[in-house]
Formats: sequence, structure tokens, C-alpha cells
Amino acid sequence: MKAKSQFVCQQCGAVYVKWVGQCNNCSAWNSLVEQVVENSSGASGSKSAIAKGRASGKKLDFVKLSSVVPSDAKARLLTDFKDLNMVLGGGILLGSVSLLAGQPGIGKSTILMQICAEVAKEHNVLYVSGEESAGQVKLRALRLGADSGKLSFAASTSGNDIAKTIETGEFELVIVDSIQTLAMDEISSAPGTVSQVTNCGNLIIRAAKATDTAVIIVGHVTKDGTLAGPKVLEHLVDVVLNFEGDRYGGFKTLRAVKNRFGSTNEVAIFEMGAEGLSEVENPSAALLAERTNTDGSVILATLNGNRPILVEIQALCNKSNYGYPKRTASGFDLNRLNLLIAVLERRTKLRLSDRDIFVNVVGGMKLSDSAADLAVCMAIASAVAGRKLGEEYVVFGEVGLGGEIRSAFRADQRIAEAKKLGFKHAIGPATVRDKFVIPAKDLRETLIRYIK
Repeated sequence: MKAKSQFVCQQCGAVYVKWVGQCNNCSAWNSLVEQVVENSSGASGSKSAIAKGRASGKKLDFVKLSSVVPSDAKARLLTDFKDLNMVLGGGILLGSVSLLAGQPGIGKSTILMQICAEVAKEHNVLYVSGEESAGQVKLRALRLGADSGKLSFAASTSGNDIAKTIETGEFELVIVDSIQTLAMDEISSAPGTVSQVTNCGNLIIRAAKATDTAVIIVGHVTKDGTLAGPKVLEHLVDVVLNFEGDRYGGFKTLRAVKNRFGSTNEVAIFEMGAEGLSEVENPSAALLAERTNTDGSVILATLNGNRPILVEIQALCNKSNYGYPKRTASGFDLNRLNLLIAVLERRTKLRLSDRDIFVNVVGGMKLSDSAADLAVCMAIASAVAGRKLGEEYVVFGEVGLGGEIRSAFRADQRIAEAKKLGFKHAIGPATVRDKFVIPAKDLRETLIRYIK
């Protein structure tokens, strides 16, 4: 028998007995969420529920914090990827719940099957899928060499059944693929709705904590790349992992945007091959292997999480055939590119208003590093002038609106990576005290001196 439910507006709190598209109280669209209730008799029912709650409450059992054994002291489940273990804070912690999100086809199911293959060598692992049959998962397991005797499979879309299975304590690791396919018996709404995702997530998390079972939940993403579903799901879980990159090629990065058991500055870099995902040991060398030193090409010393990486920034400038020039960026923020173009026009007197400008970060990398500004500016200036930057230079530094070169975060790691790959000099902020770095204070002077 299904429990009684009501629909509550998430904007104003108005309560309805059935779902409607628009709230009559605050006029918000699609803001009603189904909630399970035991008593829906109005104000008097609420008062009686409060009184009953007070009567049924009991004093909490508490302990001195000094006598508690830290959760991190427990043994962790190690994967075959050392960088992934580092991203997770040392491995998968027993009793933790992780949420893995990424674009369709990016490799979520692949990396989870590879994790299962390694963990199932010594521990019992359950892979629960609401999207694939046992035969489909078996084919992937055979392709990736993950056919282990301790790896079990179940096909289910019932949040109640999955939570009950976790509560048995038979498995050290459970994979749930995916949360958007699950539904609770007590709620009538379709799988993937806010109420289903929230309540199924709560069920699974409570079961995992009660039995010290590690759980990894797969989450879908929206068109703009954000995690689909209610934000409360990200608050409930212990770890949120984002799998990013181009699903058709290039490098793929896995980073933790939330981690209760480790740092959120670490990143793991993968490459997809015929036998699944493999870690890239030296991404800088791989990214620069096919580089040809032409105009518009500059090497940037950047950071991906805590990892220093050298990437090639390419720029192409053509005369615009239309009244409004085109600006396109791949792997770099377009708004930031437009700002840097404005700085170049104002502070260096370059004429860019009649030119189409295209900027590309080689290897499918996506940059969010402010120290990439100087490299992008030098690549554009090099493409416009038709002149090259010397092969012995790497570049890093933030560019201000006045054309000044500002300091970069963790310059020492960038310099160490450049030295390791044989570069002779770095063009960077004047605040860096290292003989390897040629100080750059002003954008215009830097372009005149080094773009030859």
C-alpha cells in the first residue's frame, strides 16, 4: 500500500493534494515536489504530530570525541589507478558514499568496471544497474578483463530493494548505475524526479552507513554539464567526482569537487584505449609530442588541480569577411578571451577589431587557470604578426586590465615541470624569484621583446 503524499512548492511552501504545473500562490512553474506524509489533516494534524514527536523522542547516546577511532584509520579499498586513489584521499573508504558524474559516453561505466575488477580480487563487490542487462555488463567485463569470481551483478530500479541488499552487509563495495533510474515504492512520481532522487539517495546512504559499505552512485548531468537532480544529493554524499573531457578523444580528467576524506585539489588524467581507461603518467610530454613551432603557438605552464602540466595554446587570426568579427575558444573561457582581446587592443595598439580570432587548447584540455592569460595574449599577438616565440620558452602569468603581468599560483611547480621537459626559460611575473624566469611586468613590452 502506497503512503499518502502531498506536493509542496519549493519556492513558497504552499501544499497541494495533486501536482500542478504552476503554483497558484507564488506563480512559480514546475516548483512542486512530491513528499510522503503520514498525516495531512492541516494545522491540527501538524500540532498533534509535533506533540507526538516530543513524546516519542529519547535522549541521544553520546561519546567523548577523544575516544573515537577516526574513520580514516580504517582500511581503504585501493583501485588500480594510483592517481584516482590520490583523488579519493588514499582509496575508497569503507562506509563512504561517492557520487560520480559525467557526460554520456565519457567513460563512467568503463572506469567503474575497472575499479570493480581490482577491488573484487580480494573483496565482495556488487554492480547494480538500472540501465543495462546482465549480458551487456558481462560483455564489458570481458572486454576490460573484469570477470572476477567475487564480482556480482543485479539489475534493479527499486531503491527499496537496493537499500535492503546493502543492509545485508554481504558486500564491501556496491556500484549503483544510476540514481536517476531508481524509484521508491512509496512515491508515485517517475524515476529521475526530485522526490525520487532525494528519497532513494537517502535510503542508500543510510544503508551504507549502517553496514560500513562503500557505495559509488552514478549521476547524470544536464546539457550545460552540471549534475542533474536536486542539489541536496551533493550535500548528502561524502565525495562528488566530476569526469570531464571530450568523449570522442583526447585526455579525460577526474577531479573531486567535494571530498570529506581528502583534498579537492588533486586530479587524475586518463586516456581511453581499446582495453579501457589508462592513466597518463606524463601528460605534458604527451601533449607536446606532436607540436610544431609556428606562429600562434605558445607553451603554457599551467596547473590541473595540484598537478603541473605544459600545454600548447594555439591561436589563429584571419581577416573578417563580415562586419562583426568572430571569436571562438576551445578549452578556454570565451568571456575571458574577449576581455584579453580588449586589453590587447587598448594596451598594445594591436588592431583586432577586423579579425576573426580562434583559440585552441591542444589535447582537449579545459583551462580554468588565470595564469593562462599571458600565454593566450602572446599566442594571439604571434598569430597577428606572423612571428614565432622561441622554442626554449614556456609562458605563464595573469594579465590585468592595465596590461600588467600579475603573479601566478604555485609558480615553483610550473617551473619544475618546464625544467624537467628541457625548456631553458620561462616568461612569467616579475614577482617570481628564480633565475629560470625572465621577469615580465608589462604586456606591451613583453610582446615587443619576445615575439620575433
